Amino acid sequence: MQFIILIIILGALMIWVIVTYNFYVSSKARIKASIQEIGNQLKRQAELIPNLVESTKGYLTHEKEIFAKLSEARKAIVSAIKSGAVQEMSDAGAKLAAVLPSIKVAVEDNPEIKGSEIVSKLMDELRDTSDKVMYSRRLVIDLTADYNVRRVSFPSNIVAKIFRFEELPGIITAQEGEHLTVSEEESKPQKIKLYK
Repeated sequence: MQFIILIIILGALMIWVIVTYNFYVSSKARIKASIQEIGNQLKRQAELIPNLVESTKGYLTHEKEIFAKLSEARKAIVSAIKSGAVQEMSDAGAKLAAVLPSIKVAVEDNPEIKGSEIVSKLMDELRDTSDKVMYSRRLVIDLTADYNVRRVSFPSNIVAKIFRFEELPGIITAQEGEHLTVSEEESKPQKIKLYK
């Protein structure tokens, strides 16, 4: 009878080790896939940028600075995709996201451009891709956090040590700066007026 109980306990322990091991392996695969999706969406943006530039160049001859920033952001994206480094991809996506408001202002200030279907479609595509990149980054952050928490939590940390599952860095952000604080102005309720 004790032998049967011992076999049951060992069997349950073996199943737990297999399940925990599979969690680590599948988490690493999902994190890798999420990082590849960031690269995929950045590549899509990099391909859209020249079309946006060509479509709006005639309208925005006075906005050369925007085109220079777009070109610089595109080069950063292409370089990041080639390197495959998640941090470089994240930084390149942020660089492009920083240019989008300038384009939006230029388009809104120009009724001719604002009414252009081509420009509107390209702006929508860039915005959509930017949102997908942000979602992919969020997914990498969440998956990495789950993996790292499980890696240090008892008893799953035993399996992590046995099979040498290392900590994954995820997306690295600055530990200091304005993005970590909320100003008094930002915490005030916003007032919206729809009429004068």
